[in-house]
Amino acid sequence: MSASEDTVLPALQQYVRVAGESDVVAAYRLPVYIACVVVALLTNYHLGRDLAWDTLNYHLYAGFSAVHNRFGQDFFPAGMQSYLNPYAYVPFYALVRAGLSALEISSILAVVQSGILWLIYELGLRVCPSEDRHTRVIVGICAVALAYVNPILMQQFGSTFADITTGELVVGGWLLLADAIRFPGAKRIVWAGLILGAATALKMTNSVHAAAGFAVLVMLPVAWRRLIRSGLIYCCSLAAGFVIVAAPWSWQLERTFGNPLFPLLNNVFRSPAFTTASLQHYRFIPDSFADALWRPFELMKPMFMVDEELRAPDLRYAVLALLLIALLLRWLWRRLGPRAGAAAAAPLAPAVRVLAALGCGVAADWTAWLTVSGNGRYFLPMACITAVVVIGLLFHLCANRPKVRNYVLVAMFAVQAVQLWAGTEFRWNPARWSAGQWLKIDVPRELARQPYLYLTLGVQSNSFVAPYLARGSGLVNISGDYVLSEQGAIGARIDGLIERYSPHVRMLVRGSQLYENRRVSPSRAAVDDTLSRFGLHADVDDCQRITVRGLPPDLQIQIDDVKPPPEGPPDTTYLISCRVVADHSDRSAEIADQRAAEMVLNRVEDTCPYLFQPRGLATEHVGHSWQRLYINTDLRLWVSRGWVKFTNPIRGDGVFFIGRESDWLKAPMRMNCGRRAEHYFATVIGSAPAGS
Repeated sequence: MSASEDTVLPALQQYVRVAGESDVVAAYRLPVYIACVVVALLTNYHLGRDLAWDTLNYHLYAGFSAVHNRFGQDFFPAGMQSYLNPYAYVPFYALVRAGLSALEISSILAVVQSGILWLIYELGLRVCPSEDRHTRVIVGICAVALAYVNPILMQQFGSTFADITTGELVVGGWLLLADAIRFPGAKRIVWAGLILGAATALKMTNSVHAAAGFAVLVMLPVAWRRLIRSGLIYCCSLAAGFVIVAAPWSWQLERTFGNPLFPLLNNVFRSPAFTTASLQHYRFIPDSFADALWRPFELMKPMFMVDEELRAPDLRYAVLALLLIALLLRWLWRRLGPRAGAAAAAPLAPAVRVLAALGCGVAADWTAWLTVSGNGRYFLPMACITAVVVIGLLFHLCANRPKVRNYVLVAMFAVQAVQLWAGTEFRWNPARWSAGQWLKIDVPRELARQPYLYLTLGVQSNSFVAPYLARGSGLVNISGDYVLSEQGAIGARIDGLIERYSPHVRMLVRGSQLYENRRVSPSRAAVDDTLSRFGLHADVDDCQRITVRGLPPDLQIQIDDVKPPPEGPPDTTYLISCRVVADHSDRSAEIADQRAAEMVLNRVEDTCPYLFQPRGLATEHVGHSWQRLYINTDLRLWVSRGWVKFTNPIRGDGVFFIGRESDWLKAPMRMNCGRRAEHYFATVIGSAPAGS
């Protein structure tokens, strides 16, 4: 739900009554829309409240930062996501600040998100191969039903993710492109480009869907000169829509960091505040061409880390692949069979041309998406359009065999229903509905009245507390998914903030207290290890606790640490904040160890750049180890107790030993490394592979 949708969606609703639409089709529209809203609300209520990592890490903060200028007091407060375009999250922040209950907020979001099913119904009407009025309605309803049984779509009803709300703009833009196929004209193409450009500005992953719109336009029934002109019009409209929506935020990014898309494309703009290496998340990208071809069938598995991090089995892509094979076989039979050439090819009917255009667009989108991401959440709008293509193809292939069509429909929905019931995980961090506010956060009086600079630690930045702290408080996530260096432009920026707020500087970490036992998180030693890079340590005599009620327990990923003993009610989480003071201890030995470890880590990166990327990130001291976290591959590489090791904590892989520190210090070692079956491996050549 974004500001641009408030103007775009009403226009689309007025536009959906196309020329020649029957009264029967129009009469069913309102009941279908109402049913979509009811289904979204019931789904949201049944699945419970969703408090995903993204919600707590940056969704609330993003809406907050869009309303309040935070560039002068925050620095990477929510990790890398801090500086993505925040406007799509403003409505969520406004609902939270209005004091509505969790159920009220989620219900409002679910109603808005149900609009994507309205648009799918409209696309379904346009691909129906029959002129029969009731058949068209049935095709539209079947398309809606098949789009709805997508596990990822169901997960997000009532959630704070912007995948559906910005996806509505994508589907709306493709609906306009589909009508441009039926009734060629520049007006529809211009509006489609503007809407898809806006969708891209709000969420950059939608750029793939916007680019795939060119493949839809290929099916325009016009001469090639006019086709080229339509492509140019669409390109200019895309750019205009993107600039209009992105400009206010991009101007602030350019002024602050010298990169209007910061931190994206920093290999082009080269801001000193972020790595200039190329970024590409390989978590769901296929290993090979063969794996990419098999991906439609791989997505049927009820396993983690296939379509997304949760189990989300989906058979629709496999069904689409089989239907395309059936279509190819039928074409070959008509082309090469006994009656080949008996009749001249008839011109494509409008509905068939629209179906072909959508199919071309989905194919182009699928290919690009697998290449750059492979994450099912980012394919959500195309997943809905895929449902339209599947239903349209099925009704087209079985136009003269309604019983076969019905059997396939029943079998398809039955199998997917079993998958949803037995193999799907619907919420990231489910919580019970409560009558109170979205979250009840109790901040100690001093922290609510006195502005502090908070140095936050942990992959979960806890930036959701920002709106509840004293006005003027600042946040810096120095140790998270992107570890901030104490050197260079980044270190200078942090030092400047510390000097500006001093002596009102505190650390903030998830936990009820700092533990003396190093293996219990959060430990005092681990906190001081991180703070020492900036010449600071925690003052345990001045600690205060922020109480957060309404969160499910154990949200943080535990890698090496022992879970602390439970404290307080199960729906209560604590954040501990201690004042930080200057650390005057001698760090010469530690600095020498760090330089040696960094030499080893650099040599490992040079030996196997495919695994350990982007290269040259900040090194962090954790316990007895020096480590780096790699954004692109999710790997953690570290030097500890004389050994060099790595692991992938996201996939739960074991620890792999890749040689002794002393050997790497002498000279770079040869390694055999790569990726197999979505798991990374590396062994030192000439030694037995070690792993556990």
